[in-house]
Amino acid sequence: MRDDTRFVERLHRDLRDVRWPEPAEIRARARRRSRRTAAAAAAVVFLVAGAVAGAGDWWHRPATSPGPATVGTAPGGNEVPTEALLQPADLPATTAPPLVEAGLGERVRIDVALEACLRNRGARVEWVESRYSRSQTVLRARPAGAVPQPEDVLLTQGLYRVDPAAAPMVVDDLARRLTPCVEWQRHGQTDRRGRVVAEAGAAHRWDVVERDFAGSQAALLRHSTSAPRHLTVGREPGGAPAPTSTAVVRVGDLVTVLSLGGGGSETELRRLATVAAARMCATANPRC
Repeated sequence: MRDDTRFVERLHRDLRDVRWPEPAEIRARARRRSRRTAAAAAAVVFLVAGAVAGAGDWWHRPATSPGPATVGTAPGGNEVPTEALLQPADLPATTAPPLVEAGLGERVRIDVALEACLRNRGARVEWVESRYSRSQTVLRARPAGAVPQPEDVLLTQGLYRVDPAAAPMVVDDLARRLTPCVEWQRHGQTDRRGRVVAEAGAAHRWDVVERDFAGSQAALLRHSTSAPRHLTVGREPGGAPAPTSTAVVRVGDLVTVLSLGGGGSETELRRLATVAAARMCATANPRC
């Protein structure tokens, strides 16, 4: 994809100069931040899975004209501490220092590819809005001087504190919000082993395949893509890319969204979701 170089250069710069800002600085810049983590998550979906790259026109941009969100208004919420995130020791591989951001008033984003489908189908993107959030991208450790590659992304995580009354609906309403995208035909360009096919199509679908395996509520969302088919000469060799999965877990007023990089299994994702729920317990309202 044409954005590979920019993605890798950005990760390289971040790894050289990781700095956690003061709370005052976080508040000052929260509304104008670039949603780097959402872009990294989308890059994993499309670079690792080899899905149709017509979405390459939107994955690196913030969502435009979003639908109305449910805003948390009750007093007394707290910022989300870094200790509530998954830690490098929770992962089986050796990692580089996580790339971490904080935000205010961020929507609980489940899957940016799903958002693209919903907008394409004319459906509103009705994700719940958080009070506070903290997100991270965790990369595989590399030798000194080595440039990180997209396949080095091990984990992306968003952790959100939302209004307690709105928190359950993040998981409860997930299946309903998937309905317009149970089967989505996407046409555009696709990249297979460096060879660009000018016009291809593929079918995307999202399914909730498991529930309530961690925390107060949980859902495992699976995104499957058919093998890209050249619109003139037929199916491309290599078959369908491997499905990608996302775990959504709630503990009290905290909601986390987890996905793994290439090679991560659903078994490992469920394990990390359980670990994440345990870490959220000490910070959730009410505590476990």
